[in-house]
Parts: sequence; structure tokens; C-alpha cells
Amino acid sequence: MSEHVSPLVAEDADARQLATFGYRQELRRALGLFENFAVAFCYLSPMVGIFSLFAVGIGSGGPRYLWLMPIAVLGQLFAALIFAELGSSYPIAGALFQWGKQLIGPGYGWWVGWIYGWTLMITVAAVDTGVVIYGAPLLNSLFHTNINPADPNTILLFTLIVVALQFIANAAGVRILGFISRYGVYVEIVGTFGLAIALAVTGFHHGGDYLFTTQGVENLKTNPLGVDFNGNWWLGAAFIAILAHVYIFYGFEAAGDVAEEVKDPRRRVPRAIISSLLVGGIASFVLVLALILAIPSGSKAFASAASLSGGVPFIISSQFTSAALQNAILGVILLAFFSCGTAVMAAAGRVAFSYGRDGSIPLSKSVARVSRRFRTPVYALLLVSVIPVLFVLLAHVSPGNPVNILFFTYPASVTPLTLLISFSVSGIYLSFLLIILASLIGRLRGWKPTGTFRLGGWTYPVIALALVWNVATLLNVLLPSGLTSPRGALYNFDWLALLVIVLIVLIGAVYYLAARPQRHIRDRMAAGPLPTAPAPQATTGGVTRS
Repeated sequence: MSEHVSPLVAEDADARQLATFGYRQELRRALGLFENFAVAFCYLSPMVGIFSLFAVGIGSGGPRYLWLMPIAVLGQLFAALIFAELGSSYPIAGALFQWGKQLIGPGYGWWVGWIYGWTLMITVAAVDTGVVIYGAPLLNSLFHTNINPADPNTILLFTLIVVALQFIANAAGVRILGFISRYGVYVEIVGTFGLAIALAVTGFHHGGDYLFTTQGVENLKTNPLGVDFNGNWWLGAAFIAILAHVYIFYGFEAAGDVAEEVKDPRRRVPRAIISSLLVGGIASFVLVLALILAIPSGSKAFASAASLSGGVPFIISSQFTSAALQNAILGVILLAFFSCGTAVMAAAGRVAFSYGRDGSIPLSKSVARVSRRFRTPVYALLLVSVIPVLFVLLAHVSPGNPVNILFFTYPASVTPLTLLISFSVSGIYLSFLLIILASLIGRLRGWKPTGTFRLGGWTYPVIALALVWNVATLLNVLLPSGLTSPRGALYNFDWLALLVIVLIVLIGAVYYLAARPQRHIRDRMAAGPLPTAPAPQATTGGVTRS
């Protein structure tokens, strides 16, 4: 007769497991495997990434840029495997902060969480400000309004509304988050596979050989984005085009951020981390392939599809003449943006909550409070809602002419918000790199995984490959190469993305030296496990098992 363990017994076992790390079960455990996967998948969001970066990717790499995607997914898979092992060993809210703290120590963990936490809050701003790009055209079409999506006040208004709705959804209970994420997955599936099928039905304009062409993007004269690779694709365009994929494939770690709300997290969190990346990779590949083949024939059509003013909307309008169908596609895109931002806010809220619980940020007691009714970290969620809105105010600042400051130039018509968004990716890869290093150092010091998912004999090869990928990617993202270079013009604005990291580190250093938050974290760790009640009895087919 098979053993049957009631949900109550299972939840008590998860609570006792959490107590071994010194924490009480305050958040509600209500997420199953699919909901845990959905939170990570919605954060990764193939639709949001592709609809935001397709033009930059194909404009810098041509149709051939599609084949750079598997490289990015494989590189991130090495990190995901390490995170899966750590998420299984330490299923604690706040994920990267907790992993760094457990592997190396309080100070190291605090710094990982500092960089990762700011990255998440900036990502909320990045995703939610993107809503206006598709929301304004939809409203204009439906209600014959004349909303300008480029107006800073319009951007702020749309963002305020979206952030408020996402805060309510997150604060009202983790089941609401699970519900939104679950349907966010359905929206993503419809938006990726569904749109790919619809494009195929209306008719592709190219054969498979088109996917291996560059359409001359390596030369300035024929590059739709106006950047010059001096005729080099492999040693020029490819290094920049792959960044369009690099900017998409992260967020899988969010499955670990909400681990304290997942049932049986030691088993489910690793599966959610890995599966969200792999499914996201497949969905992205299918959609990008379909979009490329659907580009109308001719060099002018390619130039429009690969321009910042054209991109995916140009392809859709070329393929679908029905206004109703175009509006439906815009609606699906908006839902994808909403579910993505909701998932990122959830992850950011858990990091803030985890920090507050350890007394390592200002107003820690308030940030660590959990709603008795909803059992969610309401004040932590409020914090990570307000700060992104403050970031959006920076959209009002935009110099009309380039500004020379010391050794770098602040480009014209670029807002500080844009610079923060460019930091969000470099911040992710920096925090990832710090955790991969922590995994290696912890192993060399004798740490052994305690979860159900273990890399075993593959540990050191996976760590080595993850280190190589993340170091190379971080350098490619941040390397200052001049405002006129493809990297500087399209991604990091020369020195500015790197300087944002330096600024955030300096602010962190001031607080770290003044408040010494690592002492509070160390005290929490020194307190040891919490006392737990005896394990409830499990039943087998109605018969009590002691």
C-alpha cells in the first residue's frame, strides 16, 4: 500500500525544514510545481523580451542572429543548474541573498542581495514603463484617442496604474500571484506559439536558407540601425547581436525567491528553475524564427523590420490587416507585460522581506512584517513598488545636447531611467557571477549540498563553464567602447552602465560601513535553528503511521 501524506503534514514538514535555518513559517505555502514554474517563466517572459529586443537583435545580427540564441540558453543553463542545487539546499525567500550568506558569510550575502535587490526593482520599472508602448496604441485604436506613448507624463501615469494593480495582486495573497502567473504562462504560450502559427498560416516570405543570411548588417551602408561592424560578422556583429538574447534569459532564479511559499520546495524549486529556462528558450526560438520568416521580401522591408521604429509591430501589421486581430495581439502583449512585472515585483518583495527579517536594511522591522490576513510581506512589496515609480520620474530628465563630464559623455536624448534599465541586465549577471563564485568557494571549503537535487560529478565542470559564460557575458555587456560603437550606441552608452554599477556599489558601501548590517545577519545565523513541534503523524490509506 502506498504512503499517503496529507497536505497539512507536508506543510508542517516544510515549516520544520525552514525552522532549521532559524525562520518561522510566516508566509503561506500555496504554490505547487506549476505555479512555481509560472512565476519564474513569467519573469523570464519570452514575449516581453522578444517584443522589446527583436529589432535590436536582427538589426545588429541579421536573420542569422537566431542561431546565437541556443548559445545564450546553454550558457545560462550552467548557472541554472547551480541555482537548482542551491535552491534545493536552501529553499529560503530571497534566494541569492540567502545562498551567498550560507555559502560564504553574512557580508558576502548582503552584497549579493544589495546588487540583486536593486536590479529587481529597476527591472520592475523597466517592464512596467514598457506597457505604454503597446497600451497607448491599443487605447487609441479602441477609443480613437490620441495618447502619445513617448510623453513622460503618459509613461508615469501608465506605470502608476500598472504598479498599483501589481502591488494589489501581490499583497492580496500568494494564491493570487499563482493565479496570475499560471494564466501568464497561457498568455505566453498563445503569444509565442500562437503568433508563430498565425504567421505561418498567413504565409512566410522566405525559406529556411534566409535564416543563415546577414542581409548586410555587418556593413554601415546596409545596417538598419546605423552601426558599423567594419564588415565583420563573426568577430563583430555576433558579439553585439547575442546581447539581444542575453537580455532575455534570466528570471528563472525567481522560483527560488518564493521558495518559502512553495510546497515541497526541495524538489519543486530545482525543477521550476531548470524547466522555466528550457521552456522559455524553446518558446523564444519558435517565435523569433517565425518573425524572421514573416518579414516581407525586399531590402526595404528588412530595413523596416530591423529598425527601432519598425520591429515586431511592422511585421504584424504587414501580415495581419484586420484591426481587431491587431488589437487582440496588442492585448496579449499587454497581459504578458503585466504578468512579467507582477512576477518580478514578487521576487523583489521576497528579497526585501528576507533582508528585513535579518535586520540588514533600514526600517527592517516594518519591511519584515507579514499581513495576518493575506500572509504576504505587504510592507516589503510596498517598498519595491514605490521605488520603481520614483525611478520613472527620471523619464522627465533628458538633455538636448551631449554633456561632457570628466572622461565620459552623457548622450543627448537619453534619460537616466534608460541608464538604470541598462544596469538591470549587468546587475543580474554580476549577482549571478557572485553566486557562482560562492558555489565554487563553498565547495573548496568543504560545503556539500543537502537538497534532493545535486550535480554530483558534474559539479566542477558546470561551475567552470558557468564562470566562463558569466564573466564573458558581463564583459560584453559592460565593456566601454565609445558612444559611436554598436555596443555603446545600442546597449551600455559607453561608460555609463558601468558607472551606474559603481554608484550603486558606493551607496551600498556607505550604508555597509555606517550600519554594519552583516552583524545583524551574523546574529541571526548564530541563533541557530528554531525549536519545532513534533512531526505530525502521517496516514496510510486512513491508517495512522507513527
